[in-house]
This record gives sequence, C-alpha cells and structure tokens, in this order.
Amino acid sequence: MTFEQMLRRAKDGDREAITSILLMYRPLLLKYAVINGRLDEDLYQELCITLMRAIDLFRI
Repeated sequence: MTFEQMLRRAKDGDREAITSILLMYRPLLLKYAVINGRLDEDLYQELCITLMRAIDLFRI
C-alpha cells in the first residue's frame, strides 16, 4: 500500500492505517520528545495527537 492510500484510509477513520502512520513517524516523534537527554512522555503524547490532527487536516 502506498503512503497516499494509507493516508486516505486514515482520513476515513481506519485505526489500522492511523497506527501504521504513527509507527512510521515514531522515530521522529521520539527524537523531538527528548529534552535534555530525557524522554518527555507528555510531549511525546502531544506530538502523537498533533500528528493525528494533521492527518485529518491534510488535503489530498
């Protein structure tokens, strides 16, 4: 499945597609959730929520 197909399914509410996208971007989210060498779990959660909102807002 291409990223575009996965994104379309995620926009339609497919939880499996949303999970796949979150897992795909997990390393990047973790990178930006580390502050002073420590993982900020609250920040990681907020980044995940922001990514899910971005999926809904993204125009295809």
